[in-house]
Amino acid sequence: MYEIIKKDQKAKRAVLHTVHGDIQTPVFMNVGTAAAIKGAVSTDDLKELDTQVFLANTYHLHVRPGDDVIYELGGLSSFMKWDRPILTDSGGFQVFSLKGLRKIKEEGVTFSSHIDGRRIFMGPEESIKIQSRLSSTIAMAFDECPPALAERKYVEDSVNRTTRWLKRCKVQMERQNGLYGTLNKKQLLFGINQGAIYEDIRVEHAKAISELDLDGYAIGGLAVGETPEQMYEVLDATVPHLPADKPTYLMGVGTPRNILEAVERGVDFFDCVYPSRNGRHGHVYTKHGKINILNKKYETDGFVLEEGCGCPACKRGYSKGYLRHLMKAKEMLGMRFLVMHNLYFYNHLMEDIRNAIEEGRYKAFKEERIRMMESGM
Repeated sequence: MYEIIKKDQKAKRAVLHTVHGDIQTPVFMNVGTAAAIKGAVSTDDLKELDTQVFLANTYHLHVRPGDDVIYELGGLSSFMKWDRPILTDSGGFQVFSLKGLRKIKEEGVTFSSHIDGRRIFMGPEESIKIQSRLSSTIAMAFDECPPALAERKYVEDSVNRTTRWLKRCKVQMERQNGLYGTLNKKQLLFGINQGAIYEDIRVEHAKAISELDLDGYAIGGLAVGETPEQMYEVLDATVPHLPADKPTYLMGVGTPRNILEAVERGVDFFDCVYPSRNGRHGHVYTKHGKINILNKKYETDGFVLEEGCGCPACKRGYSKGYLRHLMKAKEMLGMRFLVMHNLYFYNHLMEDIRNAIEEGRYKAFKEERIRMMESGM
């Protein structure tokens, strides 16, 4: 059940009650594609960083170690020792990202595995069956993610097929949740809105999928080539046509500014690889903007990454100079500290957002945060 606690214009402060615990929104979901956060971050670490939701990828876990293996070991929660909500992507994004290794038909998509080249077929039914075996809290519908700047005719055909696939996903989800042996019989299903940057296609698709009364609705196919301004225009057009009494999830987005802007437009679920990926390469998020710890000027910097930060690196007093040394020396500890700092930053940005909405001051908060990040002060 999705419960809205407070609205501040379009911004929503809510809670999604699930079988694996409550999700306070707006929320950032930490991305662990293969059931782990890259950077040697454990699930105990994630709890220390105040992570609410773990996101894992259906395609990657199907390929390795195999969803049957994870099912035999009790589902993802047991497999990786995580007792909080989990969202699994459907594998649909691989239709986009593995362009040279797949063939799309009405039945589904045939892939060549990026690991060993073996042929894999995945359609709506297969994706939902896999996600049921993974036993995630939230399963995503199988869709095609057309390029943001694709030709209109291609996008129209793709979106129509995605709608047909969504209906098949819903039927299969109802079937899976009723089967003997299903680990999570209360698995939720989120549908995905597509349409590239064509606002009219987006709106019509939003209206069509809203009629299916799903547990939540995602907006996919953004942050894949369009400008930030085009993304915001699509959100302005699309979000009002998705159910306001259901969670709204902007997939694969994004930067702190992207999140701040999208929350103002009514979005309350986010995920992105930026915190972990950038941390592994020495890029650190702070309230005053992003810094590159590898820069020479930090060599003798004795201050922590950000004063007042509660991440393990800052809380224990590790200096920028030391963290830079670890990264330059290619010590895993440096990567681990920077990834954890970035995840802490994102999780606590969301906490600040939730507080601002509850206090009815979100617009002022957003503008102040953007000013701080862009001015460095």
